[in-house]
Amino acid sequence: MQRRFLFPLLISSLCLATAAAAQTPTLRVLTHGSFDLPKEQLAQFEQDAGVKLQIVKAGDAGEMVNKLILTRAKPIADVVFGIDNTLLPRAQAAGVLESYSGPASGRASVVSLAEGVVPVDYGYVNLNIDKAWFAQRGLALPTSLADLTKPAYAKLLVVQNPATSSPGQAFLLATIAGLGEPAAFEWWAQMRRNGVKVVKGWSEAYYTEFTRNGGTRPIVVSYASSPAAEVFYSKDKVTESPTANLFLKGGVYRQVEGVALVKGAPTASREAAGRFVEFLRSAPVQQSLQTTMWMFPAESGAPRVDVMRQHAAEPATFDALATALTEQQAKTWLRRWTQVVLK
Repeated sequence: MQRRFLFPLLISSLCLATAAAAQTPTLRVLTHGSFDLPKEQLAQFEQDAGVKLQIVKAGDAGEMVNKLILTRAKPIADVVFGIDNTLLPRAQAAGVLESYSGPASGRASVVSLAEGVVPVDYGYVNLNIDKAWFAQRGLALPTSLADLTKPAYAKLLVVQNPATSSPGQAFLLATIAGLGEPAAFEWWAQMRRNGVKVVKGWSEAYYTEFTRNGGTRPIVVSYASSPAAEVFYSKDKVTESPTANLFLKGGVYRQVEGVALVKGAPTASREAAGRFVEFLRSAPVQQSLQTTMWMFPAESGAPRVDVMRQHAAEPATFDALATALTEQQAKTWLRRWTQVVLK
């Protein structure tokens, strides 16, 4: 007799579960392709916030900001992560961000961004070299950007297009900050003559063109944390990185990534979006992002994981441009770079 009631009860339970799932709100997070956090942390956030995360990856950070701007009339996200200090002026000028004033915005941070945009992590864009390639050929490492214009270093460097890549734009800004605008564009003109290769984004530069991964270029624009990632992911469990950083004058830029609310997103999502901002500045996330996104934690006092502490050096100095100047000149510099290097 009892079995007669089992099927209706099962159907009822399934209907209730389906209804509950349908009622769970979705939080849309727009980010770049390098966004990566442990699944269990994201699942815990969903449970705590009572939402379903929809992570929308939009390629490189430059592409992400372009997509955010193109969809501002009908926003495709409630919150955006990965806007950095090279791209923030573009997003601000387009009016696609809304200021956040929750607890994370007022806590001590190693780095800062514009008011209302909460810093999450930071890193250094700089040159990386393949140590074995140079050792096998007995070629001395360059000690300045000027060295790279010499015949001995012809066709050795691969960079990202600053119009489509945040590290590419950061490196361009580093050359301007460190060399001065006239000298920087003269350097880029010389590098064009010396065979610099330009690709769309970081992944193509590092995983396709860099000699460590089967390419032909032993110098690549990457990050100060890349040697630590090489150790972490090595199949042979090496204790010394096969790559090294080059911290050259005019070739180092501190990149700060932040999280912000998207202007025009539904007001119903604001609370969950704010919780996501706080989540990114929480202690567990500030630790895990070091070995998933390979950046330094922005939270003041956040401890470094071992591999980052041992193999991800921070440069003693770096060159920076005033935010106002970057905002004013960014488009002009991009056009000029395109004219000098690509046309």
